[in-house]
Amino acid sequence: MSNAIFLLSMVNMYRMFFRRLRSRFPRKSLLGQFLRYLVTGGLAFVVDFGLFALCLYVFGWHYLLANLVGLVAGLVLNYAMSIVWVFTACKRTLKKRKVAEFSLFAVVGIAGVGLNQLLMYLMVDGVGVNEMVSKMVAAAMVLMWNFGARKLLLFKKKEE
Repeated sequence: MSNAIFLLSMVNMYRMFFRRLRSRFPRKSLLGQFLRYLVTGGLAFVVDFGLFALCLYVFGWHYLLANLVGLVAGLVLNYAMSIVWVFTACKRTLKKRKVAEFSLFAVVGIAGVGLNQLLMYLMVDGVGVNEMVSKMVAAAMVLMWNFGARKLLLFKKKEE
């Protein structure tokens, strides 16, 4: 019984959290969309970073493989939240062709993964920056790339 109560309280906290986010970040303005994308990117980054750390430190994987696993999980979460929360005020250019839409979203993400991997390699192996610090810097730079490319390619027109 206590597990059910705990689960219900977690669901209610989740609902309240997203209601507050919705009201504070206007969905129609570019700034509001960017702020929503920033929150979405932050949540995706938590998943990404957590899996990266798990694979790197617990499983002992090479940092580039650990990075890739985290990035793919973050990509899936980012797509789902972009559709249902970030760009809801926009007309989706490929809404009726969901496979094409996800494919283009993923292509932008894959380009972001490539950019992230390159930045990680340059910072870690090239300059000698700590892997965790490099991951944070690369993630911030790729966040800007992903928002701009996805906004221009997939969510460029506002709903009337």
